[in-house]
Amino acid sequence: MGVGLLGTGYYVPPKILTNKDLEKIVETNDEWIQTRTGIKERRIAADDVTAADMAYDAAVQALENAEVKAEELDMILVASITGESSTPSIACILQDRLGAFGASAMDINAACSGFLYAAVTAYQFIAAKTYSKILIIGTEKLTKITDWEDRNTCILFGDGAGAAVMGEVSDGKGILSFDLGANGTGGKHLYESDRGYLVQNGREVFKFAVRQMPDSVEKVIDKAGLGKEEVDFLVPHQANIRIMEAARQRIGIPEEKMAQSIRRYGNTSAASVPIALAEEVEKGNIKDGDLIILVGFGGGLTWGSLAMRWGR
Repeated sequence: MGVGLLGTGYYVPPKILTNKDLEKIVETNDEWIQTRTGIKERRIAADDVTAADMAYDAAVQALENAEVKAEELDMILVASITGESSTPSIACILQDRLGAFGASAMDINAACSGFLYAAVTAYQFIAAKTYSKILIIGTEKLTKITDWEDRNTCILFGDGAGAAVMGEVSDGKGILSFDLGANGTGGKHLYESDRGYLVQNGREVFKFAVRQMPDSVEKVIDKAGLGKEEVDFLVPHQANIRIMEAARQRIGIPEEKMAQSIRRYGNTSAASVPIALAEEVEKGNIKDGDLIILVGFGGGLTWGSLAMRWGR
């Protein structure tokens, strides 16, 4: 048996903040933002909505699509940097709200790479026959740690959550290979300041991502013993359209075969990859038997990718 995704789900808040809206807040404009990032708008969670709240909605949808009950879960892994407190973890809050009392639970902090780290962690537990069904979630309320006076960062971030249920799938389906990595010396280029806001050296992060994301994609393709021409769909971290394009062009797949939710949601950190994936599955763009690549990079600095044969 393989180990793969049994079902996906996502949640984004209803409130939309457009680039035109941002023009009223900071010195910027719609054309400048779209040209440099590919972002047109992003979603903003209400003040009383937490990362755990959004994670819950995404989780319920993923469980329904996977046809798995909460009480069947063996573990809950949540990737996030925007929990309300250091403890209890978002995962423990969800265990209670979902009624998944047979599940162990913990959070993972790998910033925008978090969902990939969670997926690989879940894969190890299931492949080792320790657990059979694991809920993995990426959820972020980035707008609460965004400096709305910093035009270099406030244009980038949005809120949302994406989830998946992992378990055993048919032989030949599921995760074929993965790549995780980190470069702690680069942590100074993307961090949370003493004021509680995200600070980014855009030039350095861009240089890191343009190099590392395509390299990681090529690595998992090679590890799986496949060729670039066999890739059917690419789901990259939705941080910047130029970085995403660098990865797409390195593989050589057409533009329509790459998830591009960045235009509507911006950068949602750990929620980025699972939201984009769940949307493409919902649209029917990812089909049974497709070879898909998930890839992300983020603060730490961290990166991760995996190759997966879609289907159950």
